[in-house]
Amino acid sequence: MKDFEALKEDAKQYIRYDKDKANKIAYLTFARPEVQNAMNAGMRQLYADLVFKANIDDDVKVLVIRGEGDNFGSGGDLGEQADMLSESGEDIDLTWEFGISDPDVKYPPKNSYRFLHGLTDHYAKARAGNRPLQEFKKISIVEAKGYCYGWHFYQAADADLLVSSADALFGHPSFRYVGWGPRMWTWIEMIGLRKFEEMLFTGRPFTAKEMYECSFVNSVVPREDLEKETDKYAMACSRTRPTDTVQVQKTFIEVYKQYRGEYMGSLLTGWMEGMLPAVRNDRTEDVELGDNVFSEGLNNIVKNNDMNYPPEWRLSHSGRKKP
Repeated sequence: MKDFEALKEDAKQYIRYDKDKANKIAYLTFARPEVQNAMNAGMRQLYADLVFKANIDDDVKVLVIRGEGDNFGSGGDLGEQADMLSESGEDIDLTWEFGISDPDVKYPPKNSYRFLHGLTDHYAKARAGNRPLQEFKKISIVEAKGYCYGWHFYQAADADLLVSSADALFGHPSFRYVGWGPRMWTWIEMIGLRKFEEMLFTGRPFTAKEMYECSFVNSVVPREDLEKETDKYAMACSRTRPTDTVQVQKTFIEVYKQYRGEYMGSLLTGWMEGMLPAVRNDRTEDVELGDNVFSEGLNNIVKNNDMNYPPEWRLSHSGRKKP
């Protein structure tokens, strides 16, 4: 059994949290650039804890979320989910994903519906680290650059404001494989149904310019101006209206989002993800997130499959430069 608290402790090297008390701005930085800031379970849980802490902290009115290096982030660390996605019938213990370290708690068997759905339903909760910004009653700003994929795309959708570099790409690689993601309902609401269906069914990422035209992004600037632009937004938000007023406004916004089905959409996607074992590929050469992918190397499989798409529709920046 993995130690939940040890995972969060280890994650502290990958997430920085700093405060500018004078201006009531907190900065949360994902610092795992060697793997494009991919989020493992410990990082997700630590992130949820830090967002919750910022929500209570009277020294914080604005939370800026950014990534170290060339990218905001490439999504979740799928490598740590190899056992969960394995085609082996052997039971495995996933209680650590729920923050449970009690050996007396027995996880459902692998051939049960609850084995996968219990986890995907948990991912719909703020405490799981996928959607904590939905319960954040202060102002959140995401700074996107490079890759904004998967889990990081969730945060981009949930933030109050999104500032992006012109080279950023947005999307979810799972649309090419599994076919869905936990924030689908929110993405439809924010991007619009027709454009989201294009992203979903073609599996192509959208550029920052396209996301701006969809009203998903607030501002697009050259990479060298990104931090300056983000700071401009953060400073303006910190200086207008009292924090008490912000909390009232954010409650109003959350009620609106729930009226539009935000949490219901997360629960629905969790139910859909629980159906993964029943999904079968159309062709033997199609990519399936099973044992063969992890044994051959997930990155290699994804890169090779990426070359099956037109250059301008590829996920990787390097792949987009190839014929």
